[in-house]
Amino acid sequence: MIRYGTNPIAWANDDDQSIGAHIPTAQILHEAGEVIGFDGIENGHRWPDDPLALKELLGRHGLAFVSGWYSTELLTRSVEQEIAAVQGHLAKLKANGCRVCIACECSNTVHGRPDMPVNRRPRLTPGEMAEFGRRIEEFAAHLAGEGITLAYHHHMGTVVESPGEIDAFMAATGPATHLLFDAGHCAFGGGDPEAVLRRHAGRVAHFHAKNIRRPVTEQVRAKDMSFLQGVLAGAFTVPGDPEGAIDFVPLLRILADHGYDGWLVIEAEQDPEKYPPLEYQSLGLKSLKAMARQAGLDRVRA
Repeated sequence: MIRYGTNPIAWANDDDQSIGAHIPTAQILHEAGEVIGFDGIENGHRWPDDPLALKELLGRHGLAFVSGWYSTELLTRSVEQEIAAVQGHLAKLKANGCRVCIACECSNTVHGRPDMPVNRRPRLTPGEMAEFGRRIEEFAAHLAGEGITLAYHHHMGTVVESPGEIDAFMAATGPATHLLFDAGHCAFGGGDPEAVLRRHAGRVAHFHAKNIRRPVTEQVRAKDMSFLQGVLAGAFTVPGDPEGAIDFVPLLRILADHGYDGWLVIEAEQDPEKYPPLEYQSLGLKSLKAMARQAGLDRVRA
């Protein structure tokens, strides 16, 4: 069954924790679970690290723990070191019945730096991408042995951002490595989300229904803005927003055609002062459910 999730960055940002700092944690969970009606929520810096405490906290609001971001550093440390580093996060995922580990290489990312234009992100040579893919695949194989699927998050400001890099990364990895497909990051990174998803749908293990405001993303590129400046300017939004540029129905139809049965997550960081999370997340969930029915994901919840 398809389940619907959200991410607390709509309320309280992880990369810049001053964004949404005034919103109480209890308000985030109450609105996400009991008011809007999401089935689950992803990780955030407000949640407890203890796996059972996390499960109990979310459960009080009718929410499951969807999964959580894990920053790999495989460009600077060995696979063995990465396996040792992930153990605490892995315990959290397993204790909460998660199916995927959301991973992204962050040893040299610029997406969390307000002083660094996203255009100046790091890039890998073909040889470096091949070696990076080999390490990710070995790491993913370890997670698979623990019953967890690695879902790699292509992301602005990182070494896997553009559609060409997504293709190269997928070619450099094997059957243990899957993809977190993020429609907004794909479009912001210069890709056609429908075309990129169609190429890799068979290996998609997680889906972020992130929308973009095209004039803002173009401004970020043209004015050499940082990723966080783009976020505050309104680069991202939710499905169903009239200002959004992405048509999600074709994307959901591709997922349906490939038998996707994972989470659909509205992960859309915005300035909560400009874009009230309760309003926008409510719009996003209502719109996404209607789009999923239209696309033929017939196991969705009404």
